Amino acid sequence: MTPDLLRYSCQIALPGFSEATQHSLQNARVLIVGAGGLGCPAAQYLAAAGIGTLGIADADAISISNLHRQILFNPADAGKKKTTVACERLQKQNPGIRIVPHDVQVTSQNVMELISHYDVIVDCTDNFDTRYLLNDAGVLAGKPVVYGAIYQFEGQVAVWNTINENGTKSPNYRDLFPEVDASQIPDCAEGGVIPTLAGIIGCLQANEVIKYITNTGELLSGKILVFDAQTLQSRIIKIGDTTRTHVNRLKETIVAPTISAKELKNSLETDTIYLVDVRNEREREEFNIGGGHIPFEEFEGHIDDLIQKTKTVIYCASGKRSSDAVKAVKKKHPDANVFSLKGGLKQWLEDDLQ
Repeated sequence: MTPDLLRYSCQIALPGFSEATQHSLQNARVLIVGAGGLGCPAAQYLAAAGIGTLGIADADAISISNLHRQILFNPADAGKKKTTVACERLQKQNPGIRIVPHDVQVTSQNVMELISHYDVIVDCTDNFDTRYLLNDAGVLAGKPVVYGAIYQFEGQVAVWNTINENGTKSPNYRDLFPEVDASQIPDCAEGGVIPTLAGIIGCLQANEVIKYITNTGELLSGKILVFDAQTLQSRIIKIGDTTRTHVNRLKETIVAPTISAKELKNSLETDTIYLVDVRNEREREEFNIGGGHIPFEEFEGHIDDLIQKTKTVIYCASGKRSSDAVKAVKKKHPDANVFSLKGGLKQWLEDDLQ
């Protein structure tokens, strides 16, 4: 065995594996979108397994509230870009592979170019807009998407858009979830998530990538694995042979411009900014940073009023409702000067502690 393969000797010794199998991993190009709770463990194990080119795409910065589940980072990293820190750590873990940072927000304008350099897409995102975008881009480009999602104590894993033995394509995300109203579904920042679940699901995603590249085992293609961290029960649900959702183009994504807590605090000292709180009355009474109050449920009826302001910053508890509110404004008035407070009041208070 050559010295460069020595570190992989235990996996090469597996039944069905060989040096040729390891070379398949070394020749593979895998893109992980989202360097968060799922992306961190997935990236660590794919780097350790010897994936030749590993891309990491994420535009976010590290915050203290990330650390309980995003295990590539530590408290000293707060405020730094996730891609920068993650790629540095992964390169130290395995100097023999190529790590490529993509410090970008994935949009309908850049997604096709981004995925064109990779063989497999790993969806470790935490929002439905990007999840649908990656799915549709994968379908259009003919590339598999390894999907993972977590919420509270439940996780899901599946592999979309692979080629069946008869030449047809396996189901994709839209076949299972044609459309989702994201505003009605809380995210992990609001509903919570047990940290170990991120590690379990992220590792399962890495496992599916390895299986796909090496053509070993039975892929989670045409089915979805659902895992319950409280009972340790898992079930695999087969996705029936329904009519496939036809994806012939990318839907334009409306990106909600954001402003960080630090940027907002500095801007309030010099600029005229209209603040809007979209939380409910109880949340506002507990704590707020001023400005107007339009509960999210009533927001649609006030959109036209906001475009009269020079600059508007919308805030909520975690940044989810404010982001949805900004998208609603941008959909109706694309040139409106409106921003969502990134990370919400949670990040605002966290910034005060740093």
